Amino acid sequence: MLSGEESKQRLREQRMNTPYEIIVGLEVHVQLQTQSKLFCACPTTFGLEPNTATCPVCLGLPGALPVLNRAALDLALRAATALHCVIPATTRWDRKNYFYPDLPKGYQISQYDQPIGGPGYLEIPTPEGGLRRIRIIRAHLEEDAGKLIHAGPSTLVDLNRAGTPLLEIVSQPELRSPEEARLYLEEMAMLMREIGVSDCRMEQGSLRCDANVNIRVGEAVTPIVEIKNLNSFRFLEQAIRYEAQRHYQHLQRDPSFRLGLRPKQTWGWDEQAGITRPQREKEEAADYRYFPDPDLVPVQIDEAQRQAAQSAVGELPSAMRQRLVKQYGLSSYDVGVLLGMGRAGVAYFEAVARVAQDAKAACNWVTNPLAAVLKERQLSLQSPPIEAERLGGLIAAQQQRGLNRQQAEAVFARMLAEPIDAQAAIAALGITVVGDETVLLEAIRQAMAAHPKAVADYRGGKTAAANAIKGAVMRMLQGSARPDVVERLLKAELDRPQGATSEVDTPPSA
Repeated sequence: MLSGEESKQRLREQRMNTPYEIIVGLEVHVQLQTQSKLFCACPTTFGLEPNTATCPVCLGLPGALPVLNRAALDLALRAATALHCVIPATTRWDRKNYFYPDLPKGYQISQYDQPIGGPGYLEIPTPEGGLRRIRIIRAHLEEDAGKLIHAGPSTLVDLNRAGTPLLEIVSQPELRSPEEARLYLEEMAMLMREIGVSDCRMEQGSLRCDANVNIRVGEAVTPIVEIKNLNSFRFLEQAIRYEAQRHYQHLQRDPSFRLGLRPKQTWGWDEQAGITRPQREKEEAADYRYFPDPDLVPVQIDEAQRQAAQSAVGELPSAMRQRLVKQYGLSSYDVGVLLGMGRAGVAYFEAVARVAQDAKAACNWVTNPLAAVLKERQLSLQSPPIEAERLGGLIAAQQQRGLNRQQAEAVFARMLAEPIDAQAAIAALGITVVGDETVLLEAIRQAMAAHPKAVADYRGGKTAAANAIKGAVMRMLQGSARPDVVERLLKAELDRPQGATSEVDTPPSA
């Protein structure tokens, strides 16, 4: 992940080097985390044998009637609430008619003019450390189609996914770069995970995205191309960048390549070739022949349901990001890493910081040594390998006793191995720290005498030369010297005019 300043510089360079403005709107498909499908009791478990999670309802057999999954409705309400959407008093179901091998009924149960979520917005972080609001047009519930598996000359159909509950979230075309589109999708995924709506595992298809892309060059605006079924953040960014460049090159060759003069088209992303490929002209709403589903009644949404959804949402990641920066003085980068560990990671960090009384040190320990242990042992912070209070105690002990990094890491390892606190681990390891300034000053003077060139270099303006002397002091005392005290005394000694008396040498007044 780039730092804030690096991201800012990268965006500046891209804007200067790009002769066109990119216009992107995203249609994000989020699979809701339910145990059964949207209108039947078939399981939504990933990885089952093909066509084993099906029934007359999701196969669209004659006489089969759908029944709404209440859990899916509640999760959709929660997501719409988190996206600041307008929640209507009534939402209804429509049939979206089209014919494709993986759509067994010949239509998809979806929502058209009365979706579960009206206009809303999602806030994404900017390189400057602020927030940018991307408006959302709508969020609507619908059932997923099946899956086509291309095997040589044959195409196989797996209908296990057919009927799985999806929430489609459609943004305004307000994203202005491939990086910003990726950031929007990452923020959306984090939000959906944190509020318990979806696991957003792109490799399993529970988060997918269609990107509507065109460009503006002066007064010319190119036709919109919809890039379908992007299933990774990297592919989204690559596909938008490629498509924008393709539009620019096409417009240079053919000035009639303009919005309104050419129909909207659907293209696919070929990740192996790194290019987009045409699929078909894009259907409009009229082509789908929407009409209200006669088998499903409209859903009434009352105030109690709205309040339940609001309570389930809790603190939003955007609000949490601002609070962590303001309350703890952390950088945008640090906060981004913490948020990447989820709400459990943020809660753990805050518990560590309360004990350690040093937010930056707590963040460093949680996002580096602890995160490495979690990854190595495949653990989560629901059952942490070391309690937050003990880790906070280690950080406090490190500062109070002046442990260097190697000593602190040794204590950390011992605390992981045994349920003991930092002081007990320090004692068990036999760690001693020399903090006596008289002893340290003597070692510093010996090191300075042994490294006259480093002393001369420092006094000649090369401040980094002090590191050689500090290293010599640490070796002389076998790593037991308090590094912070050594740094302070060494600087004072190097900066002291020759012949002047050190404060440590000065006897107390009578």
